[in-house]
Amino acid sequence: MITAEQVQEAPKVLLHDHLDGGLRPETVVELAQEIGHTVPRSDAGDLGVWFVESADSGSLERYLETFDHTVAVMQTAEAITRVASECVQDLAADGVVYAEVRYAPEQHLTRGLTLEQVVDAVREGFEHGMAHAERPIVARQLLTAMRHKARSMEIAELAVAYRDAGVVGFDIAGAEAGYPPTRHLDAFEYLQRENAHFTIHAGEAFGLPSIWQAIQWCGADRLGHGVRIIDDITYDETGDKHELGRLAAYVRDRRIPLEMCPSSNLQTGAATSIAEHPIGLLAKLRFRVTVNTDNRLMSGTSMSRELTLLAEAFDYTLADFRWFAINAMKSAFLPFDERLAIIDNTIKPWYRDALQTER
Repeated sequence: MITAEQVQEAPKVLLHDHLDGGLRPETVVELAQEIGHTVPRSDAGDLGVWFVESADSGSLERYLETFDHTVAVMQTAEAITRVASECVQDLAADGVVYAEVRYAPEQHLTRGLTLEQVVDAVREGFEHGMAHAERPIVARQLLTAMRHKARSMEIAELAVAYRDAGVVGFDIAGAEAGYPPTRHLDAFEYLQRENAHFTIHAGEAFGLPSIWQAIQWCGADRLGHGVRIIDDITYDETGDKHELGRLAAYVRDRRIPLEMCPSSNLQTGAATSIAEHPIGLLAKLRFRVTVNTDNRLMSGTSMSRELTLLAEAFDYTLADFRWFAINAMKSAFLPFDERLAIIDNTIKPWYRDALQTER
């Protein structure tokens, strides 16, 4: 049995977390009051419940509607910096040692900020959060373009311009249906020419064609969610007998990382329960699986909670947690030597000591 204390203390690596999906409810209330924005509940506790209940709809489109309120209160540099700092401190308190946090700069311009000012505000917040966190943490930015809009090239250029200033990659997000990643092919081709890293939301609300386009047409380094890769695997109920289709085999053979977010996938209808989540079989088949939070506010979750749910569903041990953490760190967009340092100096020593204590 893994204790709650072990889960909390275990070094974790987070690759898929949205800045505008992880605000503290009390921060939403306070920032909304400052700008005169009306939120559904005035009490922070009640508002936190509202976010989870509203997101727990089984629909990705309705899930995304909850962001109207968080994005609304993140329209000034001061508010963005505060949210970014609190994000890093909250993750560190949960045992996260490395985090890539994504957001769409284009969604924070309604009060006059420029794209560059948004990125600078997040960088200032991350630096403040890392300096004041109760545990050491490294936090970096992923800049996201909205797939239903037409600013992906502009955001890709912004990511390249800031890649030595805290930005490690690019992403596209938003509703998948009707907005294939190939709509943004020019941005992805530009990023490849610039030797830049990018991940693509694919295979969550839409199926195998979304994954295929993200990889084979766009050249994604990682897949955001990617749960529908399970549709290309034939297996019996035990998972002992299986046959991989061409796409699933390619994803596994190439070690393409899957940024899986179990609780969020339940809310959007991409999975029916934690016990039946594709992560169980995919981990068993040794795909490059990582565990993530997606939107901590909307899912009422944390990395510790996600790992606890998986341990209860699949009998995972500390050795499995170590595998998830190293998978994620190997897949991070941080330079190789920095990734290796976190693996060798932080992740491996903690698990070595914890596993020896278990014995």
